[in-house]
Amino acid sequence: MWPTDPENGLSPKNTVGIDDVYNPPPLHWTSLLVLAYQSCGVVYGDLSTSPLYVYKGTFNGSLNRFLGEEDVVFGVFSVVFWTITLIPLLKYVFIVLSADDNGEGGTFALYSLLVRHAKFSLMPNQQAADEELSSYYRPGYAATEDAPILRALRGFLERHRKSRTCLLVTVLFGASLVIGDGVLTPAMSVLSSFSGLQVHSSSLTHSEVVLLSCIVLVCLFTLQHWGTRRVAFLFAPVVVLWLLLLAALGVYNIVVWNPRVLRALSPHYVVSFFRHTGKDGWISLGGVLLSMTGTEAMYADLGHFTAASIRVAFVGLIYPCLVLQYMGQAAFLSKSPDCNIHFIFFESIPRPVFWPVLVIATLAAIVGSQAVISATFSIVRQCTALGCFPRVKIVHTSNRIHGQIYSPEINWILMLVCLGVTVGFRDTDLIGNAYGMACAGVMVVTTLLMALVMVFVWQQGILVAAMFLLAFGSVESVYLSAAIMKVPQGGWLPLALSIVVVAVMYIWHYGTRRRHLFDVQNKVSLKWLHALGPSLGIVRVPGIGLIYSELATGVPAIFSHFVTNLPAFHQVLVFVCVKAVPIPHVRCYERHLIGRIGPREFRMYRCVVRHGYKDVPGDDNDFENDLVVRIAEFVHMEAAEQAAAGDAARASDASVEGRMAVVSRPFDLSRTGLLMRAPLPNPEDTAVVRAAAAASGGGKEETMQSLQAMYESESPGFAVRRRIRFEIDGATSESMDPAVKEELSALVEAKHAGVAYIMGHSYIKARKSSSFVKKLAIDVAYTFLRKNCRGPAVALNIPHISLIEVGMIYYV
Repeated sequence: MWPTDPENGLSPKNTVGIDDVYNPPPLHWTSLLVLAYQSCGVVYGDLSTSPLYVYKGTFNGSLNRFLGEEDVVFGVFSVVFWTITLIPLLKYVFIVLSADDNGEGGTFALYSLLVRHAKFSLMPNQQAADEELSSYYRPGYAATEDAPILRALRGFLERHRKSRTCLLVTVLFGASLVIGDGVLTPAMSVLSSFSGLQVHSSSLTHSEVVLLSCIVLVCLFTLQHWGTRRVAFLFAPVVVLWLLLLAALGVYNIVVWNPRVLRALSPHYVVSFFRHTGKDGWISLGGVLLSMTGTEAMYADLGHFTAASIRVAFVGLIYPCLVLQYMGQAAFLSKSPDCNIHFIFFESIPRPVFWPVLVIATLAAIVGSQAVISATFSIVRQCTALGCFPRVKIVHTSNRIHGQIYSPEINWILMLVCLGVTVGFRDTDLIGNAYGMACAGVMVVTTLLMALVMVFVWQQGILVAAMFLLAFGSVESVYLSAAIMKVPQGGWLPLALSIVVVAVMYIWHYGTRRRHLFDVQNKVSLKWLHALGPSLGIVRVPGIGLIYSELATGVPAIFSHFVTNLPAFHQVLVFVCVKAVPIPHVRCYERHLIGRIGPREFRMYRCVVRHGYKDVPGDDNDFENDLVVRIAEFVHMEAAEQAAAGDAARASDASVEGRMAVVSRPFDLSRTGLLMRAPLPNPEDTAVVRAAAAASGGGKEETMQSLQAMYESESPGFAVRRRIRFEIDGATSESMDPAVKEELSALVEAKHAGVAYIMGHSYIKARKSSSFVKKLAIDVAYTFLRKNCRGPAVALNIPHISLIEVGMIYYV
């Protein structure tokens, strides 16, 4: 019935209750258009505000002396046109959006695809049972024989830890650059939009513009706790109206100022531009790069919509509107060489509509900033789930859309850094240089990861991947080189932020990995456990003990400390491991792996709770009751298999360890042999009754439930768990196997006695002989992060009244 694997715990694929939520049918064209409309406000807010500062950043250097030459102005537009055609349109819309991870996008989505289809992961907690998840492999993927050169590349990356570490650091660097966008986008967009006030208000000083921008930024970050859902109805109309205004202003400027700008659509002007401007033209690419800001967010926000809706929105609205606007600004600039290039967008606006456009531009800048901030929250959650970021508080702001979240700690850190950038730089040119550096860096990282995905996931061959890498990597490398030239003029900021964020991520990942390796190396021997006998050498008291650890196999060393130092332990023991798997979501019916440790009379079980990097562990408030039902189902499944296999197989299978099965909570509870009583009434009334029972000599159950009820009533933020009583079904108990009935009776009796949570903490310290760098990373940096992040008990929503925490120290 089940594949047996003592080390990995292979499980069968449970097909009961499969839904099509993760593989939805094709959308009707009306639904597709509605999604495309909604995506304009969430996905394209940042990209649509680029016309505010592209030409200003391009001509703000030595290229400024070419303003009077029409061919140079047309050349700049031609470079902008072909840039947004090659990178956002061709690369991202038509190629990169196809590399979704079950509907999710971003650099971590690409990394998770690589980890699943090749052994590139550094974390040693992956099981063979994880590969049985229905969404683990890409649809249509089949393992094939690799070509010699591809086999050599795969073997090199899988065998050498340094190569896998380099891959992880590359992914972390790309994610940190996107987080840096969450700092730079609000500062750049809001400051650029308010700078338009100085065009027709000469009395307004730049310091006042900076102060006004800071006030708006504080309001923007303060409103984040409301969530995207409550203000999303404004996003799409604002961005759509803004884009239509851009297109209308572009057409107006083309017709009024210089219709000959249409000729600049020819790539001939690109060649002529670089031939005429030389090095100055190459350095100006740092400003042209700003036309692609927000493109990576288009891919990172893929999980909120579908690839088809994002493509329809970009091709049908975003792309033509932006092209018309850039063309119109070029037409105006070609006939107005004496205009103030710092306010080129606002000077190209006809005076009668200036103030309405300024208001809409400010709203569009706020919307664009909101989208990038939300994407930052999502990336931090992905990093946290995969063990690459300290645990932070995650708040769901929508009951319907799972991806809309808010993190208070990250929000306030972003606000402080964003205000520091705005006040410190005070100049959109310097912020633009930093912005371009971040944009170029994350695009190069995406191109490198996409090439690997084409080879190992899409199985397109190394030639196709090399062509993709050469075509887009060469273009992006040119832009990156131009951005590097502006490192002294503000381009250092994203690099500095990325170094700090990558250091935090890698130190946390390194400490977590080392701690897990030591847990694996020090786990309890099963022979030692069997030698203790069913009583484990101690008194077994009524109740269920849930022992939390990060081990998916074996018994953690923390258990031997309990057995050695405590005189009693619970009647039923369940070793619970909450682990992340490299997929976005784990379906509910595949989330729990249930197994047994030792013989039946030991009453020891294992439960592995798997969640994806988009799931939030600890959101199940009925975990205790669900666990009892799943264990009961596992007992029945095991007994049925042994009965079918015969007595010989039953005797040989009794000592097999690591046997685990996917057990979902059954819809028909009667097949488990258990009955559930209705939950008790009002917790406050229950608390009074239980307290009175305890005072009159009631048992431990009444006392514990009384304390828990009072604790819950005094803790408004605590999620109340349902109190349910289980009973053996009398109608089915007569035909039940006596051993199964005895085991279920012990399980029900233990549940009624109460549940205790035992949380094991493994702390690591550097040895005295370790290097100074290792001591600094482990004893200072990692220890500081661990002490100041959320504890695992809080993250897993474990009730404090029933929690026992014990720590162990490992020297690495």
